[in-house]
Amino acid sequence: MHRPPAASRRCLAAWLLALACVQAPALAAVARFDEVKREFRSSDTAVLDRNGELLQRVRTDASVRRGQWIALADVSPALRTAMVLSEDRRFYEHSGVDWRAVSSAAWGNLWNTRTRGASTITMQLAGLLDEDLRRANSGRSLKQKIGQTVAAAQLERNWRKDQILEAYLNSVPFRGEIVGIDALSRTLFGKAPNGLDAREASVAAALVRAPNAKPALVAQRACEVLRAMEPGQKVDCEALDMFTTAAVQRRAFDASEGIAPHAARRALKEQRDGGEAGKDEPADSVRTTLHAPLQRFALETLQRHLKELRGRHVEDGALVVLDNASGEVLAWVGSSGPLSQAAEVDAVTALRQPGSTLKPLLYAQAIAERRLTAASLVDDSTAQISTASGLYIPQNYDRQFKGPVSVRTALAASLNVPAVRTLVMVSPEAFARQLRAMGLPLRESGDYYGYSLALGSAEVSLLSLANAYRTLANGGRHGPVTLVAARTATAPGGKAPPAAPAVLDPRAAFIVGDILSDANARTRTFGPDSILSTRFWTAVKTGTSKDMRDNWAVGWSQRYTVGVWVGNASGAAMWDVSGTTGAAPVWAELMRFLHARVPSRAPRPPAGLVEAQVAFGPGSDGNALEAERGEWFLQGTEQTLFALDGDAGTPAGAAPTRITAPADGTILALDPDIPPLHQRVRFESEGRGVQWRIDGKHFARGNSAQWLPWPGRHTIELVDAAGKVVDRRRIEVRGAGVVAARNPRR
Repeated sequence: MHRPPAASRRCLAAWLLALACVQAPALAAVARFDEVKREFRSSDTAVLDRNGELLQRVRTDASVRRGQWIALADVSPALRTAMVLSEDRRFYEHSGVDWRAVSSAAWGNLWNTRTRGASTITMQLAGLLDEDLRRANSGRSLKQKIGQTVAAAQLERNWRKDQILEAYLNSVPFRGEIVGIDALSRTLFGKAPNGLDAREASVAAALVRAPNAKPALVAQRACEVLRAMEPGQKVDCEALDMFTTAAVQRRAFDASEGIAPHAARRALKEQRDGGEAGKDEPADSVRTTLHAPLQRFALETLQRHLKELRGRHVEDGALVVLDNASGEVLAWVGSSGPLSQAAEVDAVTALRQPGSTLKPLLYAQAIAERRLTAASLVDDSTAQISTASGLYIPQNYDRQFKGPVSVRTALAASLNVPAVRTLVMVSPEAFARQLRAMGLPLRESGDYYGYSLALGSAEVSLLSLANAYRTLANGGRHGPVTLVAARTATAPGGKAPPAAPAVLDPRAAFIVGDILSDANARTRTFGPDSILSTRFWTAVKTGTSKDMRDNWAVGWSQRYTVGVWVGNASGAAMWDVSGTTGAAPVWAELMRFLHARVPSRAPRPPAGLVEAQVAFGPGSDGNALEAERGEWFLQGTEQTLFALDGDAGTPAGAAPTRITAPADGTILALDPDIPPLHQRVRFESEGRGVQWRIDGKHFARGNSAQWLPWPGRHTIELVDAAGKVVDRRRIEVRGAGVVAARNPRR
């Protein structure tokens, strides 16, 4: 190599400096360090809790992989040393331009010899900060190089050396889409920049010189850097080659990381949709109403409980915690995470059948419309309700019937048949309108669902269901939930937003809450030591959908509403998971956490309620149907005694004793090719203690009977317990006689 004399190098440097000065007026003033730092944008958005604590990191820029801005003090000393040794050995000596390196490089180009590049860290940073100075695929033009030189000198005059190095480490491209030391450290090494050792630092420095080179070339360069970092030490370049090959193929920087992935996606969507909330936050962050300690506890509790249910074919769950007063979401867990095969599905917003959790809303409507009181007797017995598509025959969870029960017992013990009888009074369409008013957007009309709507046949989301219960907690006033924090977040339990519309009589909401908080009333189904009972005031309801596909527990305290869902995102049935073993334990644990230091007191009764002592008449066994107690009534509906009506023993509000099948005027045609036993006619009725007569002769007892038909016209009569005919049907049978049916009592 021809090395130029010192005088020649000085002359060349002076010529380059003069040329740079000519170009200087054309350049704009360089930005200040704090401006560059403020305008730095991560490719991720930080989703924060109400107090600014990081909940979730979500990648929102697919064009580049850039992490957070890292202060120089948070970069490992090994990396700082490696970068300076690799890119700019006289970084702390020059004033932006290393004229010795410049003249050597220029002389080398003149004689066509290879020398080390002359671009300093400051010059590289100038090229990164100014779009006009960016390096093209063919390299920088002479004008760009001169402008880069001038900009570097300006940076050195206005910035400190530590600021230059910090900005450079956060702006320099590495490999592929990776820009900045934070993204590089997390992607290739799976750690923060402050934890990089000498070997990792040498690879990082080597990638600056040749970002997309083959691993072998990167390793070769890294070995040179490592030797410079550890002079006199033996460097195992072969081992470094293996390490480098593995590192450049690694992608440890996940697109999303944290404890609230589903809430984060929802918050980002709300922010994109253009709300006023979150305006004071940096562009690469969004503040939510979530509370990080509660979110962390909720996630851990749900995952721990689901692990305990692992042998029962259940892997998914979700929960949401709402502040009653403000509607702010305090916790949002959309899935069980690694326990689930569908972890990306947000079960907080997914539509599922809510089971019995709609019953409180139904009874609240019936009470508000003065169709029932909390002490009214409804009949829990077999029921066959005629519908346009046939008979609807509801069953209780345990397939047993309790007989006449009060509304308080029917709701607290979650009895199905009384709920269906209540919906007959209210009507499915009217109930559907009430559900929509409480924020449950049903896909179909009430008549589409029919009477099964009382048992949760419509699909709703956990979020909307929890907010409907929050409406009960707020005395019938319904308002939206909030996830993205306003400019000034309120403390949990703060003041309610104004003008929440009333969608339910507050007195009915109070009575339903009083029932759902009554541990004694739920004893018939849940026992005396139910997990639903808490040491502080709470009101709660569980629900299980058909075939045990969904399990729910939703309830509220004085300050919070908590909703929990357990099931399988695939819709597969669980094995032997009930309301008290599925979602309820998680609900109870969350409530205990929320009220560890915060009391929960029963609400005050609103105006227009009357409390009266009530007694109940005797049942079929001669004992009182229920124990005497105090009960709440809407003013004007109170009474002191609730007993069976008349001799028939029918509870007030129950369906009348009647024949439900066959219909009057039915004509049956017998087919001689079908065996007689397969042509039986089924009789169905409602009522208690009934008997059947055919053509004036006793035929059978009970609500159901089967008859082998005989040609001719027949009169079917239903007789009550007192021997009185209460309903009749006339039918006609046509066709050949059935020999086996000559005895009509069969």
